[in-house]
Amino acid sequence: MTTWEYATIPLLIHNTKAILDQWGADGWELVQVVPGPTQNPVAYLKRPKA
Repeated sequence: MTTWEYATIPLLIHNTKAILDQWGADGWELVQVVPGPTQNPVAYLKRPKA
């Protein structure tokens, strides 16, 4: 059975693609993006635990 670890990161509007590309290169998969408490959206990511 796969176990997961999760991360929550704020996304900067002017740099969203670069931020997600970097996390993706580290093995993280984007699960959802939701509005954050400020103007920036928040991304929820997951990856299998090592």
